[in-house]
Formats: sequence, structure tokens, C-alpha cells
Amino acid sequence: MTTIQKKSATPKSTERPVEFKGRFIGAIGKRKTATAQVRLYKDGRGVIIVNGVRMNQYFTANHYNFINQVLKQSGHLRDMDFSIKVAGGGKKAQAQASMLGIARALTEFDPELRPALKAKGWLSRDARKKERKKPGLKKARRAPQWKKR
Repeated sequence: MTTIQKKSATPKSTERPVEFKGRFIGAIGKRKTATAQVRLYKDGRGVIIVNGVRMNQYFTANHYNFINQVLKQSGHLRDMDFSIKVAGGGKKAQAQASMLGIARALTEFDPELRPALKAKGWLSRDARKKERKKPGLKKARRAPQWKKR
């Protein structure tokens, strides 16, 4: 009789988690129901940690391109570290919330970046959320079908 061993849901990494110490610049980004708390550490190595793991392990390539665009535009791709805590929403909304938080932290660090980031629209909060369902309706606005006879 052979036994099948289950693999754990989280892969075991030989790398130790990166912890940042010292002073930081904090900012918050939001998108739909996702919230990202961003901490910018100066004089870093370009490491971005999201919820305790590296960014490329947490987000897919499409999602972390949002974040890389902001860093490339600012020119601070390799000389700062970021620690990001995200919660709520989906992965795409979390990536967009992280992008807004990073853009806000960069403008606090270097106010001269503000016009360039604002022109790209990366400092604007996208406040659209799903509308709540109302009583007596099937969805937020969809009423039951009306029948005359």
C-alpha cells in the first residue's frame, strides 16, 4: 500500500524574509475595496516586499507592471526599498492600490516628481466601488420584470 503525501499550499523558501529597519515615508493607496499601506525606505537595494514575500511572487507579471511603471517614471527603480501591506479586493485592485501608495510616497520624498506623476494620472484615487443591492430589486438597479397581465 502506497501513501500519497500532500504538498503544502505555501512553497517553502530557503530565503529569509527581508525586514527593513529605520526611518520610512508612509503612504496609503486605495482602489475599490483594496487598501495598500506603503513604506518607502531610502538608500535601499530596489527590493519590494508585499505581505512578507517578494513582489514578483505575490503579483503576476501583468499586475506588477503597474508598480514598475511608477518607479521607472520616477527614476528610483533601484535605490529604494518598499514594504507594502495589502488587504481586500482582488490582485489587480491590490496592485493598483499599491501603485497609488508608491506614487504618493515618492511625491512626499521628492516633490519635484509630482507634476510628472500627476500628468500620467498616477496620483488620482479611483473611487469607483460596486454599488450595494437595494431591497426589492434583484441587483443594485435591476428591478424584477414587470408583468401587466
